[in-house]
Amino acid sequence: MNNTTLTPFNMSDQSIICYTPFMTTTNGLWKGDNPLDYSLPLFTLQLTLVVCATRFFVLILKPFNQPRVIAEILGGLLLGPSVLGRNQKFANMVFPLRSVMVVETMANMGLIYFVFLVGLEMDISIIKRTGKKTIFMALASMVMPFMIAICLSSLIADTNEIDQANCVLYLGIVLSATAFPVLARMLVELKLINTELGKLALSTSLINDVCAWMLLALAIALSDDRISIWVSLWVVVSNLFFLSFSFVIVRPIMLWLIEKTPEGKAFSDFQLCIVLTGVMISAFITDVLGTHSIFGAFVYGLVIPNGPLGAAIIEKLEDFVSGLLLPLFYAISGLKTNINLISGTNTWTFVLSVIPLSYLGKIVGTFLVSNMFQIPNREGVVLGLLMNSKGLIEIIVLHVGREQKVLNDKIFSVMIIVILIMTTMISPIVTLIYKPRKRLVPYKRRTIQSSRLDGELRVLVGIHTPRNVPTLINLLEATYPNKRSPLCAYVLHLVELTGRASAMLIVHANRESGGPALNKTQAQTNHIITAFQNFEEHDNYAQVQPLTTISPYSTMHEDICNLAEEKRVSIIIIPFHKQQTVDGEMEDTIPAFRMVNHNLLQNSPCSLGILVDRGLNGSNRLIGNLASHQVVVLFFGGPDDREALAYGWRMSRHPRVRLTVMHFIPSLYSNQTSKSDHLWAKIDRSFTTIKNGSENKLDEEYISEFKMMVAHDDSVVYMDKVVSNGEETVAAIRSINNVNDLFIVGRGQGTMSPLKDGLTDWSECPELGAIGDLLASSDFETTASVLVLHQYVGQGPDGEDNFVVERPWESSELNQSINQQQYMQRYATPMETRHSFF
Repeated sequence: MNNTTLTPFNMSDQSIICYTPFMTTTNGLWKGDNPLDYSLPLFTLQLTLVVCATRFFVLILKPFNQPRVIAEILGGLLLGPSVLGRNQKFANMVFPLRSVMVVETMANMGLIYFVFLVGLEMDISIIKRTGKKTIFMALASMVMPFMIAICLSSLIADTNEIDQANCVLYLGIVLSATAFPVLARMLVELKLINTELGKLALSTSLINDVCAWMLLALAIALSDDRISIWVSLWVVVSNLFFLSFSFVIVRPIMLWLIEKTPEGKAFSDFQLCIVLTGVMISAFITDVLGTHSIFGAFVYGLVIPNGPLGAAIIEKLEDFVSGLLLPLFYAISGLKTNINLISGTNTWTFVLSVIPLSYLGKIVGTFLVSNMFQIPNREGVVLGLLMNSKGLIEIIVLHVGREQKVLNDKIFSVMIIVILIMTTMISPIVTLIYKPRKRLVPYKRRTIQSSRLDGELRVLVGIHTPRNVPTLINLLEATYPNKRSPLCAYVLHLVELTGRASAMLIVHANRESGGPALNKTQAQTNHIITAFQNFEEHDNYAQVQPLTTISPYSTMHEDICNLAEEKRVSIIIIPFHKQQTVDGEMEDTIPAFRMVNHNLLQNSPCSLGILVDRGLNGSNRLIGNLASHQVVVLFFGGPDDREALAYGWRMSRHPRVRLTVMHFIPSLYSNQTSKSDHLWAKIDRSFTTIKNGSENKLDEEYISEFKMMVAHDDSVVYMDKVVSNGEETVAAIRSINNVNDLFIVGRGQGTMSPLKDGLTDWSECPELGAIGDLLASSDFETTASVLVLHQYVGQGPDGEDNFVVERPWESSELNQSINQQQYMQRYATPMETRHSFF
């Protein structure tokens, strides 16, 4: 075997490699065998090194928002002739030439199944729904780079003695294509996935990617100089026949298979085995027809409908293929790349010229089209930069070009480095020049309190599972949509993005009707839509607009906040992350729901309500033949409690709602002494409250206004509850626990009251506040649902809520005695005063 002047995976045509057919597995080290002389132990070592090197670079590059493809190529470069492979001993021991066949076969097998998954995850129906803007943008982003490729190919052909016509095709595809999966994940890292720019970039790159696959098939068919034009024509025609057969025959068979499988029942292993065998059959057919095995796998993935079958296949394959086999293919790209070949002034001049020219081609093309459709110039430039994302398709094109002898080792290495540098630079440049501004829609009614009782109320309802639908519908119905105050509810089904590219296509998809359910998620969406449409039909003054958002839990709140601002809603209502079990215990559903709620509390552009769902079907008391709702508002003071009272006030107008408002007042007589100075010193220490400057005054004014407005409403009961500490507060709440359907409480932002002392010591969910956490706890033993409200109070110049420390009275020493006396007169009432207004 002649390997003295060769580096691994970079063989010359004159190499003679000897294989021993029976040397697959070793007999063991103790019998004197060298494991690296056998193919299986050697392959496992190679795969282990590739995965370790890849994960090493993934860990390093993660803080820099770099796509995973960069780490995988760098892992190959590290092991290849550019770094470690320069040591001939290491190269011949770990990556000897005799192992090339096994490694490349496994890498291409992983590539075939990964390309199948790419096709499977693509929703080609979105191309039908895409507007002119996206189509023109995709075409423009490909035409300009192709023109640049023509100029570059002439230079390459002259200096490297290769065919210019074929070189144009391959370089044109590499420079004009956009890697859709890479771009999708890059947008998530840059937090642009939920923006209009991100959605436009995704749809544009999808069309671009599909066109690139078609061009690759055409390039393979036309690039062999050894065959005549008629043979090339037969290759194209036969592949078009395969494409037609796949959509006309194979796709209906897959639809039939899905229809024959009952909803909710898993596909059998035999069915999945048949489908996965079809991947290899399709790859074999297109390889025989003269294109490439990956084209058959890609088309086969496209024809399988989105639905339970696709989800089952992805669940079986994705982790193994994407996590283990695909890095092997990327690593081979690095192993075949020899930076040492990129030497000389002319070569590096070419590398440093092709990168800005490639960027320029994409940017100019998208910028011109963006001006046509009145897209801001800065966004047009950023969109052009994003279209330069490179990944799988471009590397495949280079591999095929190398196999077809269109590109030599030097050009292959040069273009791998170009792809690496181009993709690496996108995230830093976009971060530097583009900072998406938060759209602040100028509207004032961002709270229930500021919304007019005789005006339209806009509500955004987030739903994770259909289980919360009945309670949310009853809550909206109890909010009392009427002719003077109609209700507009935006119902948002919140679906997790599982990391697969296709899900990002419908980050914010409107759904006007349910349609057929192809998987569990779509079935849930249809159920939610049907339920709220029935509510809309039965309530003449309620308008429902169902929507669906699919995004990662870490950024899901951005979708919700953007929609809330866009629709100018007054409140967002979202379910709590715990649900009540049959035995009354509260159990976690998906812990990530809690993260969504926490992020909404920090970023919501309007008021937020977290619903602890224990049902809201009405109490046993009937009014007319209709069940009534017994609602209790617990008022301690502060913006959140005023929001709770405002919501309860609105519900009290409903003829079937009975409202009880319990106003908790601190007792000043609990620890009286003969010395008034000691008394006030104790009060001064105990009743210090962190509040906004005039919170007490606002509380009193709002309570007074409420009492005056409901003075003649026999459906409203108001009571002052004078308590001294948290224990008495709990006892007062327990006294009215068994007769209610719904508690409405404020979260208590920016306030600390002695009436809640001890309630937060064992708090499980502090995001609900002291009282909300108490009511949501399993220990409280209540069957009533709880709505915890957080009022939008705006932000100060530093971006944070402004709170200052003050006393329940004014802190001026000059007026302290007067204000103390007024405070005593205001709250010196019997321990419990119950007002029933008739």
